[in-house]
Amino acid sequence: MFRTTQRPSLTAVANLIAAAMLSGFLGGCGTTGGFGGFGGSSQTAAPEPGLAPEIPSTIRATEIVGRWGLAAYHKPEDRARTEAAAKGQCKQPYVIGQGTSGGVIMHLPDEATPQELRLKGSQSGKNYIGPEGPAGGEKDREIVSFDGRVLQTKFIDPDANSRYGTMVYVRCAPRA
Repeated sequence: MFRTTQRPSLTAVANLIAAAMLSGFLGGCGTTGGFGGFGGSSQTAAPEPGLAPEIPSTIRATEIVGRWGLAAYHKPEDRARTEAAAKGQCKQPYVIGQGTSGGVIMHLPDEATPQELRLKGSQSGKNYIGPEGPAGGEKDREIVSFDGRVLQTKFIDPDANSRYGTMVYVRCAPRA
């Protein structure tokens, strides 16, 4: 038996090509203006909102650089006792150093190596110590109070705050 294969006509091939091109053009309609981005006006995505300008802290880094006795509490009624315990730690002080770019050298929670942290202000008037980034970030600590002699901070991260509590730093007297 002899079988013949039919060849598609030239018109049928042209129709298939035209249909494929038309579906490609129409498939792009409704995305970016014109026919699939060809001609017409193109819409641009809304610009990302810029970062708010950095608000300076009301506490300068130089005010907290120095030697500190350190202790912590979880219950507010333990504050006075903890402050006395922190003062007793001046034999082995926690040293807050001056950073090279205007910050302070301190530890982040669960980090063995201290690093330069920034003092940051906020629109609410609160002050924070933490890595570069917006004030009140997950790795920041809020400065609860500071009178020049006693500094109290608490971590923003709930897990770190539950483990470390409110940190009390009592300034050690300068060496005689």
